[in-house]
Amino acid sequence: MAPHIAIGDIAQYVGQQVTLKGWLYASTRKGKLMFARLRDGSGFTQLVAYRPEVGDELFETLKRLGQESSMIVTGTVRENSRAPGVPQGYEVGIETVEVVQGIENYPITPKDHGVEFLMDNRHLWLRSMKQWAILRTRAVIKKAIVDFLDGEGFVNIDTPIITPSAAEGTSNLFETNYFDRVAYLAQTGQLYNEANIMAFGKVYCFGPTFRAEKSKTRRHLTEFWMVEPEMAYFDLDDLMDFEERFVTYIVQTTLEKCGQELEILERDTTALEKISGPFPRISYDEAVERLQKAAAEAKNPEEQAELAIKWGDDFGAPHETALAEQFDKPVFVYGYPAAVKAFYMEPWPDRPDVCKSVDLLAPEGYGEIIGGSERMSDPDQLLEAIHKHDLPPENYRWYIELRQFGSVPHSGFGLGLERTVAWLCGLPHIRETTAFPRMLYRLEP
Repeated sequence: MAPHIAIGDIAQYVGQQVTLKGWLYASTRKGKLMFARLRDGSGFTQLVAYRPEVGDELFETLKRLGQESSMIVTGTVRENSRAPGVPQGYEVGIETVEVVQGIENYPITPKDHGVEFLMDNRHLWLRSMKQWAILRTRAVIKKAIVDFLDGEGFVNIDTPIITPSAAEGTSNLFETNYFDRVAYLAQTGQLYNEANIMAFGKVYCFGPTFRAEKSKTRRHLTEFWMVEPEMAYFDLDDLMDFEERFVTYIVQTTLEKCGQELEILERDTTALEKISGPFPRISYDEAVERLQKAAAEAKNPEEQAELAIKWGDDFGAPHETALAEQFDKPVFVYGYPAAVKAFYMEPWPDRPDVCKSVDLLAPEGYGEIIGGSERMSDPDQLLEAIHKHDLPPENYRWYIELRQFGSVPHSGFGLGLERTVAWLCGLPHIRETTAFPRMLYRLEP
């Protein structure tokens, strides 16, 4: 009996009879020859049926099968340098076929469909080669993140999804009923990780976070995955050094392990191949000057208006893109105004209106992929910041106590998985970076 193999392993079975279990992705006929593409989750391969060899009955059965028919195929693996597939260069000469379910009128055809139609049928769209390549790349990126942090001695600790208070501001919280109390879906696990580092030194959480921003931009989801490392005895310079090594590892690992997937996505990897430390570092002050200069040199009023900025403003997508275009690697922007950042960030020495924050902006127009900071280590200073942001101090009693019992300088950051996937895959919109995206007007499927 021919062994059942995964298509991804087909190169190991040249000249052998094998069994494949999968779904019909596409088919074409040329007289007595039929070419079909089969997928099984691990890859795609070409099937070839020659009528005189398989017989009229099987050939006619194959002709009737529609896209996404499920089937079990037995045949011999052959090398063919022109055969399409993943991996490329192999095909299977069909000998027998068991049809598990024959399909007609599959909704998603090779013709062009609108994005809304595809999103409404996301549960089926996932089967396409491009979506397969994106989500496989996501899995590699996710594993690279975990491998790097585990290799650096971090402890992975899960933090709560349901929280009693805000961590990143009160305007973008999802409220939920927690028995007889109001609670919220977590915006971040950071505050809890600050408690965890006092026990473990270096920790990270990696899971879903939620932001109720009413944003429809190509960079925003309401539910997304974020990895959040937190480190004791780390200052802002230590943090940037670490992020540099972290991002370099993720990019280089993705290039090494996802060559086929990036080729399917037609991703030009030239820019990614340049990603290695050191990354340029500029202050917020310098960034504003660069943007003001870019606005002054803009060729039309619309671009001038997009880039207009004064000291104290936060950056929007056009600002981040314009800054990143001036470098061929990710760029750190540090020292933002405290007014546009979260309450827990350490003030800059002798500049109380500036905090020890840093964002990492990706090249090619992908904007912020990491936001981080050195955290406040003084309890009185933290309490003052909580009052200034009109937050209820009683909800942060435990967080303040972290600074009262063995406080140390400490830092951390959050890296958005979906934004990173969009950047490395070269996608114009973040919605394809997760299996079932949640956006402002998208809750199904």
